[in-house]
Amino acid sequence: MTGFSDRVERISISGIREVFEAASEDAINLGLGQPDFPTPEHAREAARTAIAAGEADAYTSNKGMRSLREAIADRYAADRGLQVDPEAIIATAGGSEALHLVMEAHVDPGQDVLVPDPGFVSYKELTKLAGGEPVPVGLRDDLTLAPSAVEEAITEDTAAFVVNSPANPTGAVQSEADMRAFARIADEHDVLCISDEVYESIVFTGEHHSPFAFADSDNVVLVSACSKTYSMTGWRLGWVIGARSRIDRMLRVHQYIQACATGASQHAAEAALSGPQTPVEEMVDAFEARRDVLLDGLEEMGLNTPTPDGAFYAMPSVPEGWVDAVIDRDVIVVPGEAFGAGGAGSARISYATGIEDLKEAIERMREATRACRSNASR
Repeated sequence: MTGFSDRVERISISGIREVFEAASEDAINLGLGQPDFPTPEHAREAARTAIAAGEADAYTSNKGMRSLREAIADRYAADRGLQVDPEAIIATAGGSEALHLVMEAHVDPGQDVLVPDPGFVSYKELTKLAGGEPVPVGLRDDLTLAPSAVEEAITEDTAAFVVNSPANPTGAVQSEADMRAFARIADEHDVLCISDEVYESIVFTGEHHSPFAFADSDNVVLVSACSKTYSMTGWRLGWVIGARSRIDRMLRVHQYIQACATGASQHAAEAALSGPQTPVEEMVDAFEARRDVLLDGLEEMGLNTPTPDGAFYAMPSVPEGWVDAVIDRDVIVVPGEAFGAGGAGSARISYATGIEDLKEAIERMREATRACRSNASR
């Protein structure tokens, strides 16, 4: 019998999905990174109109519709003051495909990719699929990634390093000084900085900054998506931005594994990006209110939790057995070690759910905390 490739044998099912699949149907889900808000109606309507007119039936350009790429560029100009060439963008099947393209186009077998630890589960596994070796880099006490730690970890085998802000699983937001430092590191060491900015619009304190804005070389690529900003996870529409030479190489991968992003989703994304941004503002306000409720609850339990300044995750330090005790009470949370060894002794809690469910989940977490401490004192 034909065996299995070394690539696939090196990776495993996401710990997030394992927890989700094991939970009961009635459980309160604080484990999945999916906003509970509807996709903005003007985005849905654009997709319906395109489908009715037959405009979503055929392939688009491999890079995606020109009008969509212009809408992406216009959004960066309006929100960040970044000037992006629409020809330097590939529309992808979500941010996940964008990350895959970057890894496949830039990482050779045996090369290292520096990844935050704890960090998003895909970084390590996509590195392995490309034949590379993920090298974990620990975080500061506030759960941000220190540029000095990245710089110290670079060797002659380093192909790239990943920056994620706002971050999954921590909710941490990197400072402007950090992002300038990451850009300098990419320039001076001639290594690629992969900047995952999927949560770029969900920031509660300060502003989002990108190393893409500060690099003097072509050594930064930016990955983002409509998924979180516009509550469009199921539409699978993301993008990657980079130098034309890098886009050309990533396009070679994209054309064979995807051809183009789904036509209807491209029309919806264009409308979301170019239309009113009020739904985004309302969603961010709601996430901030939920964050504050969750942080108050965790503080009352005595669980140390760095304040997340963005995304919709919190990562408290928890006592031994806490995650299992919470799941036993029908609340889904994810053990921190699912995101790397640096996550041991913590849990990721998503507050991308309704406030009433969140309050009920906090009560159950309080019960679990008491039970864990009672067992520890015996």
